[in-house]
Amino acid sequence: MADPERCGIRIEHLRKRYGKGATAVDALRDVNMCVAPGEVVGLVGPSGSGKTTLLKCLGAVIEPTGGRMTLGGEVIYDDGWTISDLRTLRRDRIGFVFQAPYLIPFLDATDNVALLPMLAGRTNGESRGRALALLDALDVAHRGRAMPPQLSGGEQQRVAIARALANRPPVILADEPTAPLDSERALAVIRILHRMAREYQTAVVVVTHDEKIMPTFERIYHIRDGRTDEEAGEGRPLGG
Repeated sequence: MADPERCGIRIEHLRKRYGKGATAVDALRDVNMCVAPGEVVGLVGPSGSGKTTLLKCLGAVIEPTGGRMTLGGEVIYDDGWTISDLRTLRRDRIGFVFQAPYLIPFLDATDNVALLPMLAGRTNGESRGRALALLDALDVAHRGRAMPPQLSGGEQQRVAIARALANRPPVILADEPTAPLDSERALAVIRILHRMAREYQTAVVVVTHDEKIMPTFERIYHIRDGRTDEEAGEGRPLGG
């Protein structure tokens, strides 16, 4: 278990209820999680178990019903939001990686990554410099002028990871990031997430059903009926 004093993500007794009265549904009943900076953990569970709801709560997309969430050492929810500007929180403090890259089709790879820092108020030069450095770290700098349709699936996902890191968030939430990829590219993507987590000291949660990447996690959270259980993973080294 990660040291509770060193949690990049800490969730305590999180609950989410949809609806009221007899029709109410408890999607999250008692979720507890701690992910250290630099750590990548897996989140697995059957359909309807609460994975998507948990990710949306962590990403400040929907409001929980109760509990407590801490991101990057700051309490963001304690039986109510403690931060007034959730849009800025999502932009600056949380990186999102999805099953599909969702790159902006009329921007090249560099500008797709540079957009978030520019929206956060950084200069064009600083934003593009940060984008190029991330693309270089992810071995796609040579594709920086390419438009999204010109990129392979693996290249698009690398650009999406660079975009998630562009504002150097303490947290990355990855929702089935390897689902559309073959074994080689899936392992390349998860290798990158592990390396970037270490280098940027980012806490990463990966929602997945992908059996190919399960052995890479040192810890796995299983969510069942809205509750979490933690188990030790294999933590098999990937290199890279």
